[in-house]
Amino acid sequence: MSLSLNNLNQLRWKNRALAIAILIIAIPFLILFIYSKTRVPGAALTSHNYMDRPVGSYWVNDNWGGNGGVTCCWDISGENAKLVWILSMSKAQEDLGMKIEKHRALLPLPKRKPGQDTLHVYFLPGNKIELMWSTTTLDTR
Repeated sequence: MSLSLNNLNQLRWKNRALAIAILIIAIPFLILFIYSKTRVPGAALTSHNYMDRPVGSYWVNDNWGGNGGVTCCWDISGENAKLVWILSMSKAQEDLGMKIEKHRALLPLPKRKPGQDTLHVYFLPGNKIELMWSTTTLDTR
């Protein structure tokens, strides 16, 4: 009887060791899976100017968007987007007495869908701003 009890204890220890080994292997994969599903990857910023004045620089949630082209990789998350932009001027506008202007706006940040990696900032006449996410920096309005 002691021999079978001994075998039973050895079997229990082997099962426990197997369960522990499986957990040690599975937990990092589970953590990586949860992290990949919940993280918000960095985003690029690009702008489209439809105003009669050039945008010298702009920022979205304190992330610099430049003065043309694409900047990357920023954490652009949350409910709102705080925008700051500086209107520059052409030489002809400067000769007419126009001054550099700094503007601010707080807008709702559009919902970002999986795969969307670029926030487009549209500068519209009258200092109106529209925001739109896209999957590439080549999408146009």
